[in-house]
Order: sequence, then C-alpha cells, then structure tokens
Amino acid sequence: MTTGRSEGLGWIGIARLGLVQASLGAIVVLATSTMNRVMVVELAMPAMLPGFLVALHYMVQVLRPRLGYSSDVGGRRTPWVIGGMGLLALATVGAAIAIDLMADAPVLGIALAVVAFLLIGIGVGTSGTALLVLMASHVAEGRRAAAATVTWLMMIVGFIATSIVAGAFLDPFTTLRLIEVVAGVAAAAFVTTVIAVLGIERAGLATSAGQREQVPPFREALQQVWRESHSRRLALFIFISMVAYSAQDLILEPFAGLIYGMTPGETTRLSGVQNTGILVGMLSVAIICTRAARTRAGAIRAWAVGGCAGSGLALLILAVAGFVGPGWPIAASVFMLGLSNGVFAVAAIGSMMGMVGAGRRAREGVRMGLWGAAQAIAFAIGGLAATLLVDVIRFLTGSVPVAYGLVFAIEAALFFVASRLAAGIRVREGELEAAGLEGIPVAQMAR
Repeated sequence: MTTGRSEGLGWIGIARLGLVQASLGAIVVLATSTMNRVMVVELAMPAMLPGFLVALHYMVQVLRPRLGYSSDVGGRRTPWVIGGMGLLALATVGAAIAIDLMADAPVLGIALAVVAFLLIGIGVGTSGTALLVLMASHVAEGRRAAAATVTWLMMIVGFIATSIVAGAFLDPFTTLRLIEVVAGVAAAAFVTTVIAVLGIERAGLATSAGQREQVPPFREALQQVWRESHSRRLALFIFISMVAYSAQDLILEPFAGLIYGMTPGETTRLSGVQNTGILVGMLSVAIICTRAARTRAGAIRAWAVGGCAGSGLALLILAVAGFVGPGWPIAASVFMLGLSNGVFAVAAIGSMMGMVGAGRRAREGVRMGLWGAAQAIAFAIGGLAATLLVDVIRFLTGSVPVAYGLVFAIEAALFFVASRLAAGIRVREGELEAAGLEGIPVAQMAR
C-alpha cells in the first residue's frame, strides 16, 4: 500500500468533513423539527403550514444532480461548501424571525418564512452536494464507505447535540429566545465549517487530478447514470424509505406535544432520544459488519430489510401509544424507532458508497446527486402528505389520536414496502468490475 497524497485524505481530513456534516445537521434539525412544533403548538397554525415550508426546502434540492455534475467537471468544491453553509445559516435565522412575526402579522410572517425555507433548501443542496462530491473526489476509493459513515454519524451527533442544547435554552419559551438560540447555533456551525474545510482540497489534490477525465454534457451524463440498473433501483428504494422516514419526522414532536402535553423543550429532547437511537443503530451495524470480514452484499441487504421492517413495527407501536396517552413509555418507543431508522440508514449508506463508483468513471457527483434528489423529493412529498393527512383526518374525525394513529400506520406500510425493495437491490457483476469493486467485502462498505 502506498502512502502520502496518492491515498487522498487521511482520517483527520475525513473527520474534518464530518464536522461539516455535523454543522449541517445542527442547523437543519432546528428548521425541520423545533420550528415545526412551535408553529403547530405554540402559534396554533395548521400542521400543513410547516409541512408546506419544509416541502419547499426539499423541492429546490432537485438541483442536486446538476450541482454534482458541476463538481465532476472539475471545479473547486470548497467555496460551494462554505457558501452553501453561509446561506443556510442566514436563512434559518430568517425563518426564526418569520415565526416571531407570525404571532402579530401572520401574512407577513408566512411570506418571510416561504422565502427563508426556499433559501434553506438551496443552502442545504449546495453545501451538502459539494461535500459529498468533495468526499468522492478526495478520499481514496477504499476509504469512501468508512468516510461516508463517519460523516453521517457526525451529522446525527449534530442533531443530538443541538436537540439537547436547544432544549435546555428554549424553556421558558419565547419567540425571541428561539431567534437567539437559532442565531447561536447557526454562527457556530458556519465558523466550524470554514475552519474544517480550509486547505482540504489541496490535501487531496493528487487523488482528484488522477481521477479526473472528460465529462459529457449534463443531460448525457445524467442519461448514462439513469441507464445503470443499480442506480435506478437504489433511487427507488431511497425514495420509498425516505417518504416514510420524513413523514414520521415532521409529526412526531407535535404528536408528543398534543397527546402528552410536552413543552417545546421536552419535545426537542424527545427528538434527541430518537436521534440517539439512530446513532446506536448505525454504530451497532457498522461494528458488526466491520468484525465480520467475510460479509458480502447479501448481509447489507439483510440489514436494510430488517431496519425498514423494524421501523414499520415501531410506527405501529406509536399508533397504539396515541390511544393510550400519558403513562405510555413514549421515550422507549421513540428510541426503538430511532434504533431501527439507524439500522436501515447505515445499510443504505453502505449500498450508496459501494455503488457510487460502479459504472462510468467521473460520474460520482451525478450518481450521488440522483440519489440525493430522490431523497429530497421523498422528503418533500412525505412531510407535506403526513401533515396534510393529520389535518384532514383530525377535521373529519375530531380525534387527535385517530389522526396521528392512521398516519403512523400508513408510514409503517411504506417502510414494509421499502423492506421488500431492499431485498431486491443488486449490482451487476459487469458494473462492479468496471468500477474495480468486485470482491470488496460489505464490511468495508458499511464501516
């Protein structure tokens, strides 16, 4: 094995990229979780409003394949990461200000929130896609799966840390306090990102230059990737599973607030319990796969199947919990949901990083962008559909437990469908050979 720059970024460089992912997670969790609950519970807005706003921020992320293509052509990625993070930070503070305005000037507040969430989506799409392509271009092929898992886990750590810290500072709740907390988290995330990526491209320059080749026009490159069977199938799996995941993510905190009477700080901490479960699930699978050196693709599919099935079961349990009300061990149920989510997520990561280089070279950005777009569309549909269904069912039945219970049950069914899809994901041997991945154990793809 050679050493030095030919290997691309080392583990310190990978950890630095993980700090960027953690910063993304720290900001996004406030916009999609805490602000969602505040609009529904404290401001008594229809659940469809935050659902629509979060859907907007996902809709604009359909640009991810084009952003990934630009990185494939050979442009610098660091400015995209920093610029996207800066836009995300400012837009999230704007969203908090919009919530403050909603109390006295609903129309003006909602209008500002629409603009803010659109900019949040552009910021996430710009910074997130550039980060993934930076990883694919500057991390040696044998380390990409491990690097992706490390950065994903650090994003979950960002979720947890923000949930705990924000939960502690949000009570007693005021909208001014919300703005202060969001501004503090956003500033810390931006500064961390700038420090983390400084000089990172120079560190991996040899790897990037060695792998660069001529790339056709965007439309042709996207068509080439779409013709790859594993790229299409994985995109479908990501879409179905993420519809279910995003749906439960947006209604969980309002559910806990309405059914169990939890304060904003308490429901934010409950979100931290869920993310802790996700972290435990991901680490458990990664450790098991790392120790099983002979693990092959069938095992990673089994984890994906089991994780999706477990998520469906946990959602059915939450559907029942709504009818029981106070006294139900809600924290334990939410932890189980997070644990199952973590298992399926790390399996999906293993599949993505194992397949990102399969097929034509210099298409990693387009490929990852395609899967990112599938996730973004799924999140837009899932969040909006779930919140709309809660409003409609609650209006028709007049029952909060029935509304949330039925929606949780629908999400469970989607996870069961995703479980069946995961069982059928395959990469053709020819595609693996073209990327030089034949025979690589799944343990390396899931580390």
